[in-house]
Amino acid sequence: MEGNFNDYFVYKNGKLYCEDVNLESLALKVGTPFYVYSKKAIIDQINNYKNAFKDYPTLICYALKANSNLSILRIFEENGLGADIVSGGELYKAKKAGFPSNKIVYAGVGKTDAEIIYAINENILSFNVESLMELEVINEIAGKQHRKANVSIRINPDVDPKTHPYISTGLKKSKFGIDIDQALEAYKKAVKMEHLNVVGIHCHIGSQIMDVSVYKEAVEKTVDLVYKLKKEGIELQFIDIGGGLGVKYYPEDNPPTPYDLANTVLPIVRQTGLKLILEPGRSLIAQAGALITKVIFVKDKKDKHFVIVDSGMNDLVRPAIYNAYHHIVTVEQKQESMVADIVGPVCETGDFFGLDRKIGKVNRGDLIAILTAGAYGSSMASNYNVRPKAMEVLVDGNNYKIIKEREDYHYITKFEEEVL
Repeated sequence: MEGNFNDYFVYKNGKLYCEDVNLESLALKVGTPFYVYSKKAIIDQINNYKNAFKDYPTLICYALKANSNLSILRIFEENGLGADIVSGGELYKAKKAGFPSNKIVYAGVGKTDAEIIYAINENILSFNVESLMELEVINEIAGKQHRKANVSIRINPDVDPKTHPYISTGLKKSKFGIDIDQALEAYKKAVKMEHLNVVGIHCHIGSQIMDVSVYKEAVEKTVDLVYKLKKEGIELQFIDIGGGLGVKYYPEDNPPTPYDLANTVLPIVRQTGLKLILEPGRSLIAQAGALITKVIFVKDKKDKHFVIVDSGMNDLVRPAIYNAYHHIVTVEQKQESMVADIVGPVCETGDFFGLDRKIGKVNRGDLIAILTAGAYGSSMASNYNVRPKAMEVLVDGNNYKIIKEREDYHYITKFEEEVL
């Protein structure tokens, strides 16, 4: 019989609950598939970060790319966090959710002119600049706006974060940032640009990091550059070390905590006296969410068994693109088990949630929960195969609220119809 995976999705009397909401009952009311999030899980992890870094001036900027639902964003904003954005759309959502401009940092290798103008006019805390050409373009655009843009340079410290290559961002071969051995010259050029305020230094080495020792190496390299800049008369206001802290996907995972991160980086950062910025995303929201889906068919091919569900890779694409593992449990605890591929209805062989996975023995109409799906689930969803995106529900104690309605076919096609 399946046990509890975390403190927020637990079995009570043989049924899976999110906090105090019975997920089987919820599915009968709202239909499937749907994402469900625990508000308590989010707030608990916010407080873990706050408490871990409370003894040093730190701005925690939630990375919107992990999950940008407005109701989720408002939880982070109401709890005093800033926003880490990577597009004009994320800036729009951050402002709509109430984040103040002086708590917004903007990364990304391909900011368009329109996005740069938008962010300059919003007077954000800083652009995290990723190339020399971007420095020049921001300077030029800021001049035309008769403004000064706040910039930090994203350095690439050439540190291996020991994670999936697709979410590793700190190696020399990565498209991100300016290589650390070229960064000093980049700063010298930036401080001479008339329409830039050089305010900080930024590094981000990757995502789903399970060994905090790699942060030590990256932050030491970054701080070493801070001292070199100081010798050149270039004084900064803050050091931004990005995000990337890993979370529990496998039952046996023991991910690092915000306290582990603080104990690793604060002794190094403290020497500089600079304000610290963090950009956690996944580690704030991942464990708070699950994707609930219904079994449509069970299919047997001699020694191979398939559980076909009503959610697909369009709802949760991580297994398809990263071969990522998500723990899968039945919403009703089962005495018998089976080994099967958990697959969706999308016409791709890569449309799966788990391969050769041992789960409770299910039948048509049973519900399963795909866990640790709060991050990079709904935010990466698509309408592939003209499939409406899933509903999203926020649970608070024994109450729930629909925070994104399920799409319908009219919603998917309405902009096409308008131009016919």
